[in-house]
Amino acid sequence: MSDCIFCSIVDGDIPSYTVYEDDTVMAFLDANPLARGHTLVIPKAHHERVNDLPADLAADVFAAVHDLTDRVEDAVDAEATTIAVNNGAAAGQEVPHVHAHIVPRDEADGGRPIHALIENPPEVDDDELGDVAEAIRAD
Repeated sequence: MSDCIFCSIVDGDIPSYTVYEDDTVMAFLDANPLARGHTLVIPKAHHERVNDLPADLAADVFAAVHDLTDRVEDAVDAEATTIAVNNGAAAGQEVPHVHAHIVPRDEADGGRPIHALIENPPEVDDDELGDVAEAIRAD
């Protein structure tokens, strides 16, 4: 896609600090990192959301995330990582091209767990949990 910044990186039109590349996946350092070593892992083909990815490409992307996590942690001496995907604009996705974040973490970074993302979570009782679980299983 010509107006996608990540597609421009894949095409070599925009430089990046590439840390991994194969036939289907590319990973590079985030230009606006949340931490030293913050890495983005993308499919080379343009897909906006995880649910748009063919299953084999999703497997390639998440295999790369798996393989890169230790390497990122080791490179910056991180205690841990947060791995995240913002899937759609309402979830905070700013670039409409699937990308997984590998964010190195340590106890002093002031970061919070994923449950801190939502300020007003719903109260969900057991009946509603059961209904939602059934709807997901039925789909």
